[in-house]
Amino acid sequence: MIIIKLGETMKREGLNIGTLAEKAGMHRNGISKILNEKNKGIEFDTLTKLCEALNCEVQDIIQYKKD
Repeated sequence: MIIIKLGETMKREGLNIGTLAEKAGMHRNGISKILNEKNKGIEFDTLTKLCEALNCEVQDIIQYKKD
């Protein structure tokens, strides 16, 4: 199972959707879809932008957990 940890990481860094969108050069809607798990996947380019903007690793955004 994939767990989305983006919200936790945003909170830890003190960022809201608008601020993260600006820092990452993304649209708010794209970030919102990830947070609300409304997308079917995350492109590598998107992960790169989020990691750079949040100064974090991929596992701070998504995590794989065995059932």
